[in-house]
Amino acid sequence: MDKLQGEGCEILIPKEERKEIRDVEASITGKYKKTIWSKFTKALNDFQLIEPGDRIAVAISGGKDSMLMAKLFQELKRHRKFEFEVEFICMDPGYHPQIRELLLDNVEYLQIPLKIFEADIFQVIDDIARDYPCYMCARMRRGYLYAKARELGCNKLALGHHFNDVTETVMLNMVYGGTFKAMPPKLRSTNYPEIELIRPLYYIEEKFIKKWTSEMGIWPLNCACMVAAKRTGNKRYVIKELIEEMKKINPNAEMNILRSTQNVYRDTLLGYVSAGEKHDFATAYSERPGTPDEE
Repeated sequence: MDKLQGEGCEILIPKEERKEIRDVEASITGKYKKTIWSKFTKALNDFQLIEPGDRIAVAISGGKDSMLMAKLFQELKRHRKFEFEVEFICMDPGYHPQIRELLLDNVEYLQIPLKIFEADIFQVIDDIARDYPCYMCARMRRGYLYAKARELGCNKLALGHHFNDVTETVMLNMVYGGTFKAMPPKLRSTNYPEIELIRPLYYIEEKFIKKWTSEMGIWPLNCACMVAAKRTGNKRYVIKELIEEMKKINPNAEMNILRSTQNVYRDTLLGYVSAGEKHDFATAYSERPGTPDEE
């Protein structure tokens, strides 16, 4: 297999040596119950991501994260405590034919009933993007996914962002954006207010997704972008390396990044934004009552 086609795997297992699908599915609530399944259900419960009667569009890119998410939703359907519906959707942004073939092979192996539709995002990005096309590409992809979810009558759109994506986003915004801004587990779009975006992999660490993917014999896609390959660097990889260095000093550093978003002492901030309105320190300070002395 061409290494450019797959990502997230330590070992690529030949197709003829793949596990039976029943073993792939059993592993989720078996060997990987603690590191994957329990983290998945905890996020669903903590953030109330799924409710009775939901119709959820599960976005599949072909990467390791979304492939696992698809199987988690299928497993959840088997264990469901209430009725909800799922649509597995994939937008082809202009994949090379071999990349699309790999995607289709994966979903056939994993028995995911995928609805695939096409867009010309790679071509558009190639024409207009400069050094860093990834942000624009992500926004365009999401717009197409929202539109497809609405077309299918879905009220929720599930994306495969995992624990490390969340913590890296916090650091990315601080280091490069000068903001303290997290990646929420769910949100409503201004353009598609009838659809709620949810992130069910919120607590699942990437290292376990990689391990599961490799062990199950899945050959996931990388982003498969022909545009980014011709542009320079990706800030997220820099942040990923930075966090790894921080963990050498404090093994709990990454978990503490996430915890910090739950323990914000607003009165100590120089400013904050709420409901789109910016509040500066001087105004906020003059309006609030006295507080206990702080160290």
